[in-house]
Amino acid sequence: MDKQNLFAGIPEVLDERRFAHGGNRRRMAETAGCAPEDILDFSANVNPLGPPTWLGQVVGQALQEVDAYPDPDCTRLLMAAAERYKVWPTQVTAGNGASELLFAIAALKGFRQAIIPSPTYVDYARACRVHRLPVVEPPLADDFTVNFPAMGTLLATPSLVFLCSPNNPTGTVVSANDLREVAAMFPRSTFVVDESFAEFLPEGADRLTRDRPSNVICVLSLTKTYAIPGLRLGLAFADPDVILRIHRNMPAWSVNTLAQKVGERCLKDAAYLAETREQTRLLRESLASGLRQVPGLRVLPGAANYLFCRVDRVGQDAAMLRDRLLREYRIGIRLCGNYTGLDDKWFRVAVRGRADNETLIRAMEGVAGTARGPVVKRTRRTPALMIQGTSSNAGKSVLAAAFCRILLQDGFDVAPFKAQNMSLNSYVTDQGGEMGRAQVTQAMACRLNPDVRMNPVLLKPGSDIGSQVIVMGRPVGNMSVREYVEYKPRAWEAVKAAYDSLANEHDVLVLEGAGSPAEVNLKHHDIVNMTMAEYAGARVLLTGDIDRGGVFASIVGTMSLLTAGERSRVEGYVINRFRGDASLLDPAFGQMFERTGKPVLGTVPYIHALGLPEEDSVSFKDGFRPEGDKLPEDRCVDIVVLDLPRISNFNDIDPLYAEPDVRVRVVADARDVGTPDAVIIPGSKSTVPDMRALKGTGMAAVLRELAEGRTRIVGICGGFQMLGRIVDDPYGLESETTRVEGFDLLPVQTTLSPEKTLTRTFGTHSASGLTVHGYEIHHGRTEPLSDDLRVALRDNAGEPLGYMRPDGRVLGTYLHGLFDADGFRRWFIDQLRMDKGLSPLEAIQTVFGLEDALDNLASVVREAVDMDAVYRALGLSGGCAQAPLFRRPGR
Repeated sequence: MDKQNLFAGIPEVLDERRFAHGGNRRRMAETAGCAPEDILDFSANVNPLGPPTWLGQVVGQALQEVDAYPDPDCTRLLMAAAERYKVWPTQVTAGNGASELLFAIAALKGFRQAIIPSPTYVDYARACRVHRLPVVEPPLADDFTVNFPAMGTLLATPSLVFLCSPNNPTGTVVSANDLREVAAMFPRSTFVVDESFAEFLPEGADRLTRDRPSNVICVLSLTKTYAIPGLRLGLAFADPDVILRIHRNMPAWSVNTLAQKVGERCLKDAAYLAETREQTRLLRESLASGLRQVPGLRVLPGAANYLFCRVDRVGQDAAMLRDRLLREYRIGIRLCGNYTGLDDKWFRVAVRGRADNETLIRAMEGVAGTARGPVVKRTRRTPALMIQGTSSNAGKSVLAAAFCRILLQDGFDVAPFKAQNMSLNSYVTDQGGEMGRAQVTQAMACRLNPDVRMNPVLLKPGSDIGSQVIVMGRPVGNMSVREYVEYKPRAWEAVKAAYDSLANEHDVLVLEGAGSPAEVNLKHHDIVNMTMAEYAGARVLLTGDIDRGGVFASIVGTMSLLTAGERSRVEGYVINRFRGDASLLDPAFGQMFERTGKPVLGTVPYIHALGLPEEDSVSFKDGFRPEGDKLPEDRCVDIVVLDLPRISNFNDIDPLYAEPDVRVRVVADARDVGTPDAVIIPGSKSTVPDMRALKGTGMAAVLRELAEGRTRIVGICGGFQMLGRIVDDPYGLESETTRVEGFDLLPVQTTLSPEKTLTRTFGTHSASGLTVHGYEIHHGRTEPLSDDLRVALRDNAGEPLGYMRPDGRVLGTYLHGLFDADGFRRWFIDQLRMDKGLSPLEAIQTVFGLEDALDNLASVVREAVDMDAVYRALGLSGGCAQAPLFRRPGR
């Protein structure tokens, strides 16, 4: 049966074009040849501010009540509406969107016709025809205002009159006083005033929610005002007897629990409404001004969150404009040819955010051939996958590295990115820029040289309330939390520039978040979690550490605190560090899907002996590092690493963990040091405070005693400075005292200075003649105070990299990465073995590198995660199963 016969005899309500609406991104995407999410949609009129930030929290709370029926009387919602609009609760009712209320009103009895001054919202006519109420559509005046005098003859017949103020699509406003006079003149007619967009009018505008004649019904849409079209919520205001009649025409439990709870909160949020009015006005005026500069385009003044426009250029119409905008720029507009009284020259555009509005203006100029320079056509963003977590140390960095390596293996040119990292564990690039070590590992997973663009903002805490701020690899100052919040807009500009630059050079980006995206006290100035995901257009995987417990509650709780837009970015969940049979988790996965609508895409097992640097010092301070197979304890050397309060660059110790004849102990208490074969004092962000802390715990005395025996002591960077006789701080960088005594284990003096040394370094160890390599990050310079002191290492230019006592048992150096060189590391360990009476092993036992560890990590995560779903989310054709196992030629 063909479509014409199938629908024969059914009213015009099913005329698809006649009653079409905007916002159909799926259909627009078919025309543009892209994914729906790539469409910049100006066809649907939603608040440009987006939903209120509290929406997710209220929805999450409301979910606790979904096991019971909604309040059929919407009591709390109507009380809030009564308070907001200063009416009696009996004068207002709620519906599943304004549309449901309009259909219920059209079903009211006692009218012989419906009068719908047109052009106006198409569903008024649709609602009337559903209830077989004849429709008369007199034209609006030439300026698109309602011509009440011309309607006098029609109004003499008992009629249901539909008016829209501001009118959709024209944006014109019906005078409330004029309507009151007309309503009084024609008491047998009822006037329905749709104020769905009236909240965008200035505060104090004359409205009909309160001061209404008895034959006036006012309808509002909270959907439009609060950007919640997916929830559907409308209000109708009328005399109590009319409200009762409307309510009888609606089904029971029309407004669900979520909508009632959200609506109640909306009606109490005066601040959001005030900001909406102000920002929408500014955005509308700016958009109208820009569009009016496009030749052949007529833009009418409007009062709502949209603009009514006409194509006046000969030989063109709005349909041609729409098609070009879709195909060339992936921008959707609302054609208005299906409104009564309008032809295909008319269209409507929503008011969106400033950047989107500017994109529309430039695209219009491009179509008109009057672009102010090269027209940047909207193309698909670089695919981006973002790993966010329910907390710090949830495994985000490691998982990001895993996805980097998987994408590399599957033939994609991939790069890592983290907008802002807070860590004392930093690295110096070949260009002398400083960045977080986690992004260095991720760069290695991509087989790329580390680049400060991968981590444009690095915060290095120096105290509980302040940090050194490093932007694009260079320090810009020490800031308190409040100072940094004020600085953040500038940091955000650097972040965006760095991301755009990387995105232009690579096929895919893998982003890492920080902490949790649900830290509500920080979200208003977030630049690293959902704000970054939105800018990148990234799909988000939310991960939680099940080994720590509470993972399901933390995931569901996190989702409940996100806004609707943020939740829509979440593709699914990854459960990290699981031990046991993953099938036992299936019931929990089902409940999480039911509560959040998002699936678990993978359960990653706990990986023992991961072999990758730690993201931060949490695991280091816990004293646990998975180690490989070890020799018996009596055939191993014992190395103690001091746990400093402000420890930095603790990854200097990582190569020692992998050696079969080394046992590493992290010690914070002087009583636990014992008599080790070596003590390593690692780097510190704040040398003077950490040195004082060690003295206060008795650690300095222990070190002096050990230095008189066979224990070797090595200080790296801050640890090197502590070993000296004097630390001068003339600029007060770390202390109010200009001169502080060190441990006096090396006759050297350090002078701290504001200038920071950042350099990659290659050199030679004097005693062994072996090469070493690494990097320097330090403030100040250290000079010898005795001629007996020996140079321990020299760089390739012959300059000292560190000093040691004549017997070589106390050594200090600024070289981070000292133990990365396999040959030197084995030599050092063998010296400890001989000191202990053990035979040296001589041959290199372990090759320090991350390639095997990264490949192993990628293999585990690929097996555990639904990579096909990940590839689909990124819009990468073929998926992992069919992708080539090599990089693209020329990349």
